[in-house]
Amino acid sequence: MSDPPFPGMPDLGALMQQAQRMQAELQRTQAELQRKQVEASAGGGMVTAVVTGSRELVSLRIDPQVIDPKDPQLLQDLIIAAVNQGLQRAQALAEEEMRRTAAGLGLPLGLL
Repeated sequence: MSDPPFPGMPDLGALMQQAQRMQAELQRTQAELQRKQVEASAGGGMVTAVVTGSRELVSLRIDPQVIDPKDPQLLQDLIIAAVNQGLQRAQALAEEEMRRTAAGLGLPLGLL
């Protein structure tokens, strides 16, 4: 292996390889997050939201017993609560996966 043209300068080829490896790992993590799902419910399970790790709502189940035409506000509140909790869980999942990816790449925690 030859000496770098400028002693003390980082090897640009090695830096490019490292950057490509990091990009590939980030893409893999993002794809994995799209496949993973979290579930959250409100009203004792009367409304359940399923959200992907990429924070996409993919399912919303509503128990027919909670549908009261005289009280639509209750159902609206339960939906909002379940979806928001699902989004929070998905965000926590994404943060944990990114921490693992960063650690696997030897990056300082919090960099990603």
